[in-house]
Amino acid sequence: MGNKVSLLLQPEEIAQIQDETGFTRSQIERLYSRFTSLDRSGSGTISREDFLRIPELAINPLCDRIVHSFFVNSTDDRVNFRQFMQVLAHFRPIKKTGSKLNSREEKLKCELFCFSVHIINF
Repeated sequence: MGNKVSLLLQPEEIAQIQDETGFTRSQIERLYSRFTSLDRSGSGTISREDFLRIPELAINPLCDRIVHSFFVNSTDDRVNFRQFMQVLAHFRPIKKTGSKLNSREEKLKCELFCFSVHIINF
């Protein structure tokens, strides 16, 4: 499985994702493996339905808000790996040397978004 990840995800892409998100190479490779297992169509993207196939997410009372957060910047209701990683970066702990996506300001924007989605859907 490690070889499959290495073949599909180029070292330059991993380095760029590391810079953008603050995830380690190992974390990126594990998340890529999970992403590709969700991508049943093999298109390199995942849909809302793909997310809803995750049993732990499907039973989460915040499921709709969590899934919706992945599609805020998507124009075609599909998310590629880079978009997937950018959203996940918002959930990482804040570090002084973290990425812009992991800043206090970005986390606040994310929390406000989740709150507003909740109010609108209430």
